[in-house]
Amino acid sequence: MTTSFDLLRSRLESEQKRLTEQLAQLKASVRPANERREGSPFGKREEEATETLELETRLALEKRIRDQLASLEHALDKFEKGTYGVCESCGQPIDPARLEALPQAKSCMNCKTQQAKNAKGK
Repeated sequence: MTTSFDLLRSRLESEQKRLTEQLAQLKASVRPANERREGSPFGKREEEATETLELETRLALEKRIRDQLASLEHALDKFEKGTYGVCESCGQPIDPARLEALPQAKSCMNCKTQQAKNAKGK
């Protein structure tokens, strides 16, 4: 089991590196506010709407990447604490197949299913 955990840890670290680089590239691609597009036949409003849409899209993507990074960092922290592979809800081991599919999983399938049912019922 140690070897498979080592492999999972390596996958988590490499995904963390990939997402960190992607976030840096995203931030580097931001155009300065004073840099304007060429004139539009519809005027300034269309330019502002386009810029607003691009900003919202970029911010949503940044948030998703930061959330994924937080999840990966939490899983890597669990390695350090020796609690990786243990369900945070019930304390039982998480099925290795689940960890293989989702290395940053926090819950076993039983607890995750229960959480989904509770969320759906609210």
